[in-house]
Amino acid sequence: MITTTLTDIRLVVLDMAGTTVADGGLVERAFETAARELGVEPGTEEHAGKLAYVRATMGESKISVFRHLFGDEDRAQRANAAFEEAYGELVDGGLIAPLPGARETIEELLADGRSIALTTGFARVTQDAILDALGWRDLVPLTLCPADAGGRGRPYPDMVLEAFLRTKAADGVHQVAVVGDTSYDVLSGVRAGAGLVAGVLTGAHGTDAFREAGATHVLDSVAGLPALLRKAG
Repeated sequence: MITTTLTDIRLVVLDMAGTTVADGGLVERAFETAARELGVEPGTEEHAGKLAYVRATMGESKISVFRHLFGDEDRAQRANAAFEEAYGELVDGGLIAPLPGARETIEELLADGRSIALTTGFARVTQDAILDALGWRDLVPLTLCPADAGGRGRPYPDMVLEAFLRTKAADGVHQVAVVGDTSYDVLSGVRAGAGLVAGVLTGAHGTDAFREAGATHVLDSVAGLPALLRKAG
């Protein structure tokens, strides 16, 4: 069994919305557009039930969420397309910002010699819109969405493992850290065998959900990560 110290971490896989990016509830607003496209009107019992599921599954691949909510593939794809378009328009409207200390954290981790990958449950077009809105296109060398890792998003480990393979920054998955604001982020890290899996309290889920999913650490925000990784042992 390999024992990992925090200073051994070579690759950090960071979630975007809720972890490094504040989107001000845009997911729920975009979901309303998607639901209406499928004939589900706000204020109805059906809408409330579906919105509750969206909230509970924050962090999961959006197309997977819509497959669960709308059943057949055609309806799921229609809902997902409407969602991504609506979210992109909201992003273009300036309703998005980095979480406090997020950019500085990424720059600090890079300066410490660690590699960074930014991951999301959104489609590539939406991820790119967020990166452009923040001016982060050149901030990190690797950004991944579910389609970049075979189509399976969180809670599967695929994006974490894809980052591990592409960056070649770590000798093994024990030198990978995974950080996110949902239990799905945590599960993806645990399933990938990451040496550090941290939940941050700036998004969808809280300490109990993180611990239940197997988190090794819980942080107030991603801003606490560089100091944590410099600790010995």
